[in-house]
Amino acid sequence: MHFYRSIHRIKAFTFDLDDTLYDNSMIVEKAEEEMVKMLQRHEQLCTLTISDFFAEKYAVLASYPEIYHDVIVWRIQTIKSLLSKTNMPVSKFADVIDESVTCFNFWRHKINVPESTHLLLTKLATKYPLAVITNGNVDIHQIGLGNYFQFSLRGGEHGRSKPFPEVFDLASDKLAIPSHHILHVGDNLLTDVNGAINNGFLACFINIYHRDILHLDNAICLPHIEITQLSELENLL
Repeated sequence: MHFYRSIHRIKAFTFDLDDTLYDNSMIVEKAEEEMVKMLQRHEQLCTLTISDFFAEKYAVLASYPEIYHDVIVWRIQTIKSLLSKTNMPVSKFADVIDESVTCFNFWRHKINVPESTHLLLTKLATKYPLAVITNGNVDIHQIGLGNYFQFSLRGGEHGRSKPFPEVFDLASDKLAIPSHHILHVGDNLLTDVNGAINNGFLACFINIYHRDILHLDNAICLPHIEITQLSELENLL
């Protein structure tokens, strides 16, 4: 554990999810591959490739730049856009979108949460209120983490995504704790660290890259605390 800045007394924790509380590598990729396979079952999309899906995804982003704040809406709009370029009846779009999103969500939640994460959250939750601030679409209850947190906020659903202020401000309001007493823990220097600091939170960077923080992309500002293992947070108890 390395301290870069002096900190106020910690009265609550907020956590990012992906690559902070568990290893998210290849989870989204697998979910997208399975979703594309589901779409390929329809005659009109039988030649669809994962590359085609991503090309459409970024075409949608180019047309609706603000859509990136909500990954769920972005994915649905991408599927709808793909379908609109086929001869599939519009009356079938809703069913295809629903089955595709259901498929994606099934695989998206095939996450192995380490026992060490459960142990840490159990200890922290006995002393501090805990909450989640994520830019993703993981449901904490589906991966067995729901009991530790008072609430989970998601970019798009609850305002613009991190590092924008809405989700941070809402977390502070819901916790009823001033932001400078809340430690936000995450693996992303831009969305988590810079977002937290710019919005008055304390910031803890979990350096999963095992490289000097100053040599990492998006090292805009230093966090208050840097750790390499989540379990190091026990030192704050």
